Amino acid sequence: DPNHPTGTVDVRVDSNGHPKYTITENVAWDFFEFDEKWKILAEKADAVCFGSLAQRSSESGTTIIEFLRHTGKETVRIFDINLRQNFYSPGIITQSLKISSILKLNDEELPILIDLLGYQNKKSEEELCTLLIEKYGLDLICLTKGRNGSLLVNERETVKHPGRKVTVIDTVGAGDAFTAALAIQYLKGSSLERISEAANKLGSWVASQVGATPPANKYVIEKLL
Repeated sequence: DPNHPTGTVDVRVDSNGHPKYTITENVAWDFFEFDEKWKILAEKADAVCFGSLAQRSSESGTTIIEFLRHTGKETVRIFDINLRQNFYSPGIITQSLKISSILKLNDEELPILIDLLGYQNKKSEEELCTLLIEKYGLDLICLTKGRNGSLLVNERETVKHPGRKVTVIDTVGAGDAFTAALAIQYLKGSSLERISEAANKLGSWVASQVGATPPANKYVIEKLL
């Protein structure tokens, strides 16, 4: 996009190791335009990962939903929700859930989501995930819990992972790494246990490195996945 600046995010980590984000507005990714190239890519995709943050502008939001509608019936659509600042609304969230196969969120986002959708937040995490699966026809919900691991829920089973002990250097990017491993293993048809182990392993490794996208050679990736 020659008319708008590249997107930037200022990340500050507090004393508890929690990142705080300040996200610049009116940048290139606020102005996605759907065209024939997007359509062809959508039709070929095995999996698509999208979030609520990139839908903060009506132009990009419309393009993302149009892209998803052009994906095939077997395409895995992962909604990695991003409840950042004020860049979300009930309309964006509901529309995204309805078009998704998988919802991925963290334990801080779950109560916000439940409140946003107007549900009673008096149930366990597992019960809330089951509620969302039934309401929106989701195939899987992945709830990440930081150092406490994760919870994976589908209509048949629940898998809990206690987390992996690592020396945390930088948590930025760990959630995205978790999602990447999840997508790879899900496309392979792996069990929830295998998905959970691979996703936690890759996510915790990224948290133990400097930066959101630490370099990893083929050997490291094969060992982690």
